[in-house]
Amino acid sequence: MSAPWVMIRDLPSWVDREVTLKGWMYNKRSSGKIHFLQVRDGSGFIQAVMVKGEVPDEQFSAAKGLWLEASIILTGLVRKDDRAPSGVELSVTGLEVVQNPVDEYPIAKKEHGIDFLLDHRHLWIRSARQKAILTVRERVIWTCREYLHNNGFLLVDSPLLTGAIGEGADGLFEVEYFDLGKAYLAQTGQLYAEAAAAAFGKVYCFGPTFRAEKSKTRRHLTEFWMIEPEVAYADHNDNMALQEALVCAVVKGVLDHCRKELELLERDISALERITPPFYHISYDDAVALLQKLGSDIPYGDDFGGDDETLLTKQFDKPVFVECYPKKVKAFYMKQHPGRDDLVLCDDLLAPEGYGEIIGGSQREDNLDLLLKRIREEGLPESSYAWYLDLRRYGSFPHSGFGMGIERVVSWICGLQHIREAIPWPRTIYRLNP
Repeated sequence: MSAPWVMIRDLPSWVDREVTLKGWMYNKRSSGKIHFLQVRDGSGFIQAVMVKGEVPDEQFSAAKGLWLEASIILTGLVRKDDRAPSGVELSVTGLEVVQNPVDEYPIAKKEHGIDFLLDHRHLWIRSARQKAILTVRERVIWTCREYLHNNGFLLVDSPLLTGAIGEGADGLFEVEYFDLGKAYLAQTGQLYAEAAAAAFGKVYCFGPTFRAEKSKTRRHLTEFWMIEPEVAYADHNDNMALQEALVCAVVKGVLDHCRKELELLERDISALERITPPFYHISYDDAVALLQKLGSDIPYGDDFGGDDETLLTKQFDKPVFVECYPKKVKAFYMKQHPGRDDLVLCDDLLAPEGYGEIIGGSQREDNLDLLLKRIREEGLPESSYAWYLDLRRYGSFPHSGFGMGIERVVSWICGLQHIREAIPWPRTIYRLNP
């Protein structure tokens, strides 16, 4: 009977037993009568030791001619090895070459520039570093879903093609939609989440969103993933409390399940262990004053740029809420501040260590007349928002929500220099392939 097929992550439970591995050769070195094959299978990495005389001669010779990333099937005995990262290694008794690459693997051991690596992103994601980042990404998403589900939120998917602008006309991708004119790739699912909140109370949507801003910063993508909770009868303060609880749950989830990935990425884990309630709070007014004191030339009334966020967040060792921005720099749907008609009840949650905004949220304007006024001030087509205005006509209610950018959270938690590594297939103003 053939040895059972076992994934590398499960091998510590198979010590002193014969198994089959199916994967790819990640690296190789030879020392006379021994081949040391570094093998990966998607679940982990292991060293497989092949000794001449313990396998057929033709298999030992075949191993000598393998290129990196050759697809192979190995049979062997699992042995305990405390020096190995996985705690085990494989003593090979059999080798089957499924396919030996026709040429040398493009991503060799030498250093490559970022453009080369992005051009070969379909191959780059095979590396240990990229696997670690994308494993953290999966844990971030999983924890968000789990937290929201366990707290009574219903997932309600929002459309990616829409006739209603969510965040401003400057950042839209337009498409022709049959005989109905122009449609847009969704900038946010929020407007639809508001409708769902009127039906179900606590909801969230999650999916890709699109921004056509011609931004070249390390924090921007043209396509990114966002999780957007919306809560009925929640005010501005309730909204920030939910953001804080969700972020703390996400960081804890990563620390509990992805510590070895963080160590591989050389992340300062102590900085993440500090992410516990309460977070810091600062008003927009005070934030501008602080920035100006620190040397920024930002004028009062402008939104923060990346440099301002970097400077501001380096003053804090935990995330900081910046509250109540000027109305003129925020979206039309945000609720007017009860004490100042030039401000809105909103917040940006900025991650520490210079990472900046990871969440944008607000209490929504629930007054029909004020919302209609804002739509007209922004020059938006009222007909496209008829259904949205109906939410204020039929049972209007106070409600709040936010959008959390998955890639920005992953960049911060992993300590990445650029957001493009936080998504499997980054889309920027210069990149549409692979």
